[in-house]
Amino acid sequence: MNLSLSDLAPPLRWTSPGQIAPIVEEPQLPEAWWQAIPLDRACAKVGTQTVAGRLADLAVACWGHLMVGDILPLLRFSDPAEAERTPETLGKDMVQKLFSGVFERLLEPAPEAVPAPSVPSAAPVSPAASVPSRPDKPLPELIDDLFGALDDRQRAIARDRLYAAQRATLDELAQRFSVTRERIRQIERDLRDHVEAWLGKPDASALVAHVSWLRGRLGSAVPADDLQAAVPWHRAELRSLGIPAWRFVRTLLTGYEQSDGWLVAGGADELREKTRQLFADGPRPLGEAVTLVTQLGVREDVAERWILAVPQLRVLGQHVVPWPRSINEKAEAVLAVAGAPLSPEEIQERIGEDYSLVGIRNQLTADERFRRVDRNKYGLTRWGGDEYLGIREMIAREIERAGGEASVSTIVTNLTAKYDVSESSVRAYSGGPGFERTQRGWIRVAGTSPTGEAEPYQPRKDVSETRRSFRSRDGRWWHRVDVNAEHLRGSGSPLPTGFAAYLGMAPGGQLTASTPSGDVVISWHNQPTMGSIRNVLADFKASEGDHVFLTVSDGGELLTRYLPAAPVGMPPVNRALYLIGYTAPVSSELEGLRLIGARMGMPDTAAREEVLGRLRERGDRDILGFLGG
Repeated sequence: MNLSLSDLAPPLRWTSPGQIAPIVEEPQLPEAWWQAIPLDRACAKVGTQTVAGRLADLAVACWGHLMVGDILPLLRFSDPAEAERTPETLGKDMVQKLFSGVFERLLEPAPEAVPAPSVPSAAPVSPAASVPSRPDKPLPELIDDLFGALDDRQRAIARDRLYAAQRATLDELAQRFSVTRERIRQIERDLRDHVEAWLGKPDASALVAHVSWLRGRLGSAVPADDLQAAVPWHRAELRSLGIPAWRFVRTLLTGYEQSDGWLVAGGADELREKTRQLFADGPRPLGEAVTLVTQLGVREDVAERWILAVPQLRVLGQHVVPWPRSINEKAEAVLAVAGAPLSPEEIQERIGEDYSLVGIRNQLTADERFRRVDRNKYGLTRWGGDEYLGIREMIAREIERAGGEASVSTIVTNLTAKYDVSESSVRAYSGGPGFERTQRGWIRVAGTSPTGEAEPYQPRKDVSETRRSFRSRDGRWWHRVDVNAEHLRGSGSPLPTGFAAYLGMAPGGQLTASTPSGDVVISWHNQPTMGSIRNVLADFKASEGDHVFLTVSDGGELLTRYLPAAPVGMPPVNRALYLIGYTAPVSSELEGLRLIGARMGMPDTAAREEVLGRLRERGDRDILGFLGG
């Protein structure tokens, strides 16, 4: 025997030697013995069980997802049932037993030839004995001989059903040949048995060897077109069937599944998931990614194409990155590959999908994985560094770092050097509301002591003066969210400062509110922003135009009340009340105005013009429109 172990086990030919060596090295055998010396010499030196054990170790460690018949194709003839199973399901001991059985049969000494008795010259010779083996015969001719002996009906069923691109149905064939569907099914079964029996004969050994070679060439995943181009004769037409030869050869590659234009050994979904898991920890350089994928048995020359074909992976900037459905995770991948802060416009361009710029900005603001590092730049929080908070907040931060008071000139120098802000803007904010002068050229935060201790945050507008904020009878203030497409897609959304302050927040703070479907994070950087409430809306089966009233309990729970869009034909006063969350009927417009005023914190004695005036100040123009104001 002059066959090495790698001649018999195709995965050894496409797996990295660096991955093989630590598992199968043997002190008594030369380096890379699995391809350097014949199998019989390796077995004679260390024993058949040891060689089979090393190959079994490798199968379990590296090729657990492949069928053992793809690892050692001879198993498909010696033990076809077990050949369809994987090392993961069989376990190492059973795999070793199967492999050693094949090796022992291969290494059995050939029986001595018994001389044939002399035959008188006049004795007839049987036809079978007179047909010599033709190992040098072209393979297409071998296949044509197999089908040439069949009758027309058998060849038609083979051509139009077993090996057709568009398989004829049993009914179509039964009608064509005036037989029953069951008869067609029986002929089909007999044809399969006929081919299977022929493959076990010496005449088919060259084709069997070709299929074994193909398995090694194809690897664990390859574009389906690669089978047609593997050798020139694959595209040749079989005269007996009138089909290209590769269609017949494809049926001999048992264990391969055709999926989305790829031939995949074992389960395609399983190999895709194993590929995705390689990148679960984040982006990898493309060269490194290709090396990782080849360890799954994918040939190096098609590894990048396989990566591109796997859902939820993408090649971005010469890196392979996880590419899930969430816009947040896509933005995170884009920034991780860039390695530097980007603008929302740049992130939108690199994602290259139908996401609105507003939605991307909202997610960058609301998700704690991202940090705004300049006026129009965002990075990853894990990179560290100061956060861009808006000029007023950053001036306050500089004052705090200076111990409660700071020179305006120093503040200007620090902020203009670090951020894309102008000197005139910094000086204008330094002299504006929120700061007070302590001495010539020095300022502190208004309302603080010289030591920098701050008074509770006071928004410019109280919650009662805040648009879409309404008080219920129990004293709680609720904020109305008018559901739009961005909410349904999972984008974050701004909250009014008056309502955020009512919840106990202040600039730079964060509040996490719990819901049965997951937490909602409200953060206050440049402005208060509420994270995605898509899960909450999904629980209500909400649509665009619906309304959700929400607040946060003292225990940190997000409380919600859902109202579908107002019915068509509802009277104007009732439409106005609907927008404050009141759905019961009222006897008059006067009663409606009293209820609206009470929900804004006004006394019951407030006049009509006072209620309308408060709505104008708050900016509730939708309610005003229904009241004729």
